This record gives sequence, structure tokens and C-alpha cells, in this order.
Amino acid sequence: MAVTQQEIENRLWDAADELRVAMPEAQYSSVVFPLMFWKYLSDTWEHQHQEFLADNEGLDDLSAEEAHEIEYRDYQSFEIPFIHPGTVQERRASWSSILATIARPGLGQRVRASLQAIETANPDKFSRLFGSMTWTSEEVLSGEVLAAVMQAMDRTPKMHEGNMSHDVLGGAYEYLLKRFSDGSGTRAGQFFTPREVVELIVEVLDPKGYESVYDPTCGSGGMLIASANVLKAHGGRGYTLSLNGQEAVPDTAGVARMNLFMHNLTQFQVEVGDTLKGPRFKKPDGSIAQFDVIVANPPYSLKWKPWTNDPRAIGGVAPQSSADWAFVQHMIASMDPKKGRAGVVLPHGVLFRGGQEAAIRQRVLDDDLLEAVIGLPANLFYSTSIPTCILVFRAPGTKAEERRDGVLFIDASKRFTKGKNRNVLTDADIADTVTAYQSDFDAEGNPVDLDGDGGLAAHFAPLSEIVLNGYDLNIARYIKHAAAEQEDLGTLIDLYNVARAERQKVEQRMLAAGPRSV
Repeated sequence: MAVTQQEIENRLWDAADELRVAMPEAQYSSVVFPLMFWKYLSDTWEHQHQEFLADNEGLDDLSAEEAHEIEYRDYQSFEIPFIHPGTVQERRASWSSILATIARPGLGQRVRASLQAIETANPDKFSRLFGSMTWTSEEVLSGEVLAAVMQAMDRTPKMHEGNMSHDVLGGAYEYLLKRFSDGSGTRAGQFFTPREVVELIVEVLDPKGYESVYDPTCGSGGMLIASANVLKAHGGRGYTLSLNGQEAVPDTAGVARMNLFMHNLTQFQVEVGDTLKGPRFKKPDGSIAQFDVIVANPPYSLKWKPWTNDPRAIGGVAPQSSADWAFVQHMIASMDPKKGRAGVVLPHGVLFRGGQEAAIRQRVLDDDLLEAVIGLPANLFYSTSIPTCILVFRAPGTKAEERRDGVLFIDASKRFTKGKNRNVLTDADIADTVTAYQSDFDAEGNPVDLDGDGGLAAHFAPLSEIVLNGYDLNIARYIKHAAAEQEDLGTLIDLYNVARAERQKVEQRMLAAGPRSV
């Protein structure tokens, strides 16, 4: 009997809910995802093992070494080894084996030993997969609560391909990610970008089969998975994409790796580290590796240590108070010169802030790298209620002829549905915004095939118009009715801070000049 999406989601949430007596909901993911993935691996391994035994009834004629070689050559794609081999405590590092010892003391230690053994036995696939595993300590999570979580999760149907599809399994993982995010407040922004925002960016960038995709701040890997899903929805083969990501938080990187495996996407590489300080993806000569599609939702207005001498710093170095443009510079450096394109979500301040950011913005515009600015509704994200925008970039000289020497502005700020905790984009909102992005434009820069009554507005502004506006990209300058939508508190604070900083500079120059003689 086929397993329904609802059934597996309900059972998994029942398991997660056992943690309510031990920790806040924001921390559930660090426990539930490793346990869920361990069960998935164990169920898959045991399913394949039973097939091996059924197909090889005459195993009595084989040595243990020969049987092992045949099983791992023809049936298994990873190994579930033994823990404590050669001792009375020897047992396989599988879910069912450890579950059988659930009433004995030291459950957390056995779970930790099992997960570490799986990582060690499969270094190419599962190295550092399960994160720090601090929750296996009795001081963090008691053996009684851990046992309750495992027993509840064991009521979930067997997680192998013979019992449920990867679509169901991946969907269940996504369900938990969203559920944890809905209940965990601002911390959710560290690893989860709302899926409809991800889908919009990926639809705009339109990945093709066998291309490479890179997310420099990959969180739980949602943008990489969405790239494969969108390609599949368009009739392509998502598994042909090369998926690459870097994430600063080790446990979150583990969540991303498990997420990708759960979606049956195995051509991936997820590295740990600060992308601005130490990018992990490089060419043999030490320069930044380049990809066909780059997607990101970096932390907004992150305080950082500015570069002192870095080739990524085109147009200047972003200020210490905000790394927004530094992430953009890194993404630009990461674009393949022939067909590279990038999409990034950022706050509206990047469009108009002055100082060093203005210098970088001018250089990017003069080099004709920015293709589009898409204004999004407010309150879409878990970590902030301010409105954001998507910036779309193209590698030098690769824009379509009609898009060169200018920027397409799209105001989609009115297109949303009000939700319980935040606003959401519907499928129609996404489709209409993508249609606006793909539109043709007349000589005045107005779209020729866009329904103006659909709550969307667009305008293609030539560089000459942008220069007249002092390289300010505020959407309200180019789409007039967007002005009211732009004047949210966050944007007004940004504008105030810019004006205040300029006033302080003028005052300092006046004081330095001293009193004038008459």
C-alpha cells in the first residue's frame, strides 16, 4: 500500500513533538534531521540487504569476504558498518539495531557512535554529514526523551524506494523545514528561505541540463534543490545538474547535505566556511571557481571584516557595516564568462545607499552586469518583515541585445496573499512576475505584453536614465506608483541614515576648515 504524503508528515511531526519537553522548537532540526536521515539510510540498506539475501540463497558456498564484495558491488550504494567490533557490544550501526537497545543506559552514546561510524565508513558521501551531534549528550537531551523521539519516528513507514518515492521523502523533509521555521521566529532565516521566493529566482535564471549551480550561502540547500525541481518541471533531468554550496554553520551544512540526499540528488558538493573570508570553491590556480547559475539569499546587512586586497572587489570594498555588496561582488566573480547568471535577494538599501556602496553600484552598472531589479512584497521572510528585492546579473557581454546598457525594473510588491505569520507568493504571482521579466519592451521602455491590471508594473530604463538619477536604483524612481509601496519603515530608516551620514561629513569638513576671515 502506497504511503501518503500526509501520513509520513504527521508521523514525523509526532516524533519532533516529543522534544517539546526538552528544548525550544528552534532547535528541533538539529535532532530530528539526523535521526530521520539515519532511519532513511538504515531502511534503505536493510531493504537492499534483503534483496541480496533473496537473490543469493546459496551463500553457504561463499566466504564472508566474497559475500560482502558481491553485496556492495551489486546491491548497496553505501555501507552501514558495525560499532564496537570484536567486543560483546558489537552491533550494526543501523536504526533497528540501536532501537533494540533503547531501554539500556547510554542510548545517546550508541546513537553518536553509530552516526560517526557511518560517516567514517562512507567518507566520500557522508563526511561531516550529521553535524556536531551535541544533542546525543545526556546533559543536552536525556535518554528518556531521545528514546521517545526514536520510538515515535519508528512508527513512520519504512523509508526506502520500495515503499515511498523520493518525491514523498523529499517533500516530508521540506515539510519539517517549513514547520520548524514557522515556529522558530527569526532564527529560521539562517537556514530557510521561503520556497516560493526560491522558485521565483530559479524560474528567472532558468537552469538547463548539465549546468552547474552554486549557492554561496546555501543554508539548508533549498535553492540547489529548487534548481533541479524547476528543470524537471520544464521537462529536463534535474539530476544532471552539478549542485554546489557553501555554508558557514556546520550543522546547517549537514542539514543541506541530508536534504539533497533525501531528494535523490547525489551530484553535489557542500562545503563549510565563511564565503567572504574563505571561499572553498576555487580553480587550480587559486582564483574563484565559476558556475553557470549562482543563487543566494545572504544574511542582510551583515557586519564583516572588509577585504584589504581581493580581486573580487570590483568598484571598491563594501563598508564594514554591511556586506551586502560584498556578497554581490563574490557572485559576480563566480559567474561563468560565457553564460553565467546570478540572482540574489537583498534589502532595498542596496539600491540607493551612498558611500562605498554607491561606487560599487556605479561600477556594476557601467560594466552592464545588472540585468533586472524585482521589488518583492514586505513580510515574505521569517527573519525580517522589510520588503526585499531580487537583483539579476549577467556575465559581461552576455545580455540579450535588447537588454544591453540598461536595467529592467519590476514592481511586484502588491502581488501576495496574506498568511498567518507572513505574506506568501502564489503560483500565479510567480508566473506573472516571470512573464514580466521575459517581456519585450517598446522604445519608451514599457512592456508590450504585460497586463497592467495584474498588480505588476515594469519599465526598462536605459543607462542614460539611471545616470541622470545619480546611479540610484530605487524602484520608485523608475516606476512611479511604486513610491508608496517603497516607503516602509526599513527603507525610510536607510534613507535617514544615508542623509545623516552625509550631513555629518559636511559638518566635519566645516569644522576642519575652521572660522573664515571676513
